[in-house]
Amino acid sequence: MDRRDFLKAGTGAMLAGSVAGAPSGPAFAQGAREAPRVTSLLRDYTAEDHRRRLQNIAVCTEAIRSCMRTHLVTDYLPGQCCYNLGEYPSREPWSVGEYDEQELDRLRGEGIQVLQVFDDWNDSLRLFGGDKYSAVNPEGYRRFIEMAHRRGMKVLTYTSPCFLQRSDPDFLQEWSREGDFLVVGYWDMARCSPASPGWRAFVMKKFVQVLDEYGADGIYVDGGYLANKHAPKQAMPLAKDEIPAFEETPEHDGAFADMLALIYAEVKRRGGILKLHVNGAEQPQAAGLKTYDYLWVGEGVAEADALREIVKNYDPYIVPCLDMGFTSIETEDEPYLHSIPYLQFPVSMGGRIFTGERGFVPGVKYNDDFWLQRCRDAWKQYQEDPSKLHTYSAWDAVPGNPDTRRTHARWLKRYMPLVEEGTWAWLEIRDSSLFDAPLPEGVVASAFANRQLHLILANFGRAAAELHTSSPYVPANAPTEGVRSIWTIPPRSLVILRKQD
Repeated sequence: MDRRDFLKAGTGAMLAGSVAGAPSGPAFAQGAREAPRVTSLLRDYTAEDHRRRLQNIAVCTEAIRSCMRTHLVTDYLPGQCCYNLGEYPSREPWSVGEYDEQELDRLRGEGIQVLQVFDDWNDSLRLFGGDKYSAVNPEGYRRFIEMAHRRGMKVLTYTSPCFLQRSDPDFLQEWSREGDFLVVGYWDMARCSPASPGWRAFVMKKFVQVLDEYGADGIYVDGGYLANKHAPKQAMPLAKDEIPAFEETPEHDGAFADMLALIYAEVKRRGGILKLHVNGAEQPQAAGLKTYDYLWVGEGVAEADALREIVKNYDPYIVPCLDMGFTSIETEDEPYLHSIPYLQFPVSMGGRIFTGERGFVPGVKYNDDFWLQRCRDAWKQYQEDPSKLHTYSAWDAVPGNPDTRRTHARWLKRYMPLVEEGTWAWLEIRDSSLFDAPLPEGVVASAFANRQLHLILANFGRAAAELHTSSPYVPANAPTEGVRSIWTIPPRSLVILRKQD
């Protein structure tokens, strides 16, 4: 059974988830350092900067008659990396040291702004005296956060508002509906009900503990929730400790949305960031409640084109992660083709190599599934020739491509000028005078206006496409190629243009 099946299923034992300033707020004071000073629209823009911005916005306002959506870019940190601290489960706790110093220098140099750690940061199996809400190596994790802060990077700690190991001594079955659990790899997790007052009282205190104890800058929230729209959920009777206080429909997850909104508010009071993952390519069915700053999508999704079409109109900011255990790409540039035209930017993978040893720890009970197979594949490569293993998480390809991270850095450098604070974006332009003729089939155009005006042209088709812009532009990454208005976009490729001043 593949990851998509695990994530969708709900019953049975095999059924089965620009550099910013220093953190603010009392909860994030520990270990924080002042980040490098960055350009501020309010503080640094001159009259000429404001003039150019307003003139470029005026060009788009006049020229673009319809598009999928518009968005004002504010408080956006697109340079994000999932950081593998080490193997877990493991025979001994992971530690941080000189390797991490060098890796963080590399990531900082490539423009990474936010580091996200996954479930391996904590001791969810209680192997080393901790639990799901405490670090495998508490002092090591504090040191890692301090190291990131010295480089002006933020750290988000993995949490879940619903998942808890069914073997955990704190778990009470009354918190969870019978059959509502996920079994994959070493995880055997109940999905505890967000409508259970007992569970809320337990886990919300744990969230505060995670937020306050280590000095991180926010949390990555792994939903651990099966949405109402899934048939198995609809067939489940309520948990013993569950109060049906909200409207629950296939279009609205009332209790889950309420819980997420409360957690989000707690994070924002601390000046922090909340990054959310619900399930696969899903967004929270929250009926307008604000529940995230960033939404992670892509786990278990098999087709990159399908993921793009599902999430392209989700509320910003979306962080796509192609799950390389289930999909494949034709070139290392493909993830950026699918994301940049829609004000999205993929996550990078970094930290320590995913060796796969976590799948072979004595005394740990495993489910023999896709996750364990990826551990086998990685461990085999690591034993044969570790220099050929370029895998940093269970979402990464095995053995991986050495160009993947360099490609991410190259595209991030191109993307950052598009999303300066105060940029207005017109996504998937449908009717405009920016072009001399309707766009060719399979071609999408978006515009980003600030002190500079950029056009993003994406050809999702299998044949080259030619188009004419009504004004002259230059290729943003190759301005020496000269000014022109006729453009040939190769198949399955992305071109970023800058309007000639």
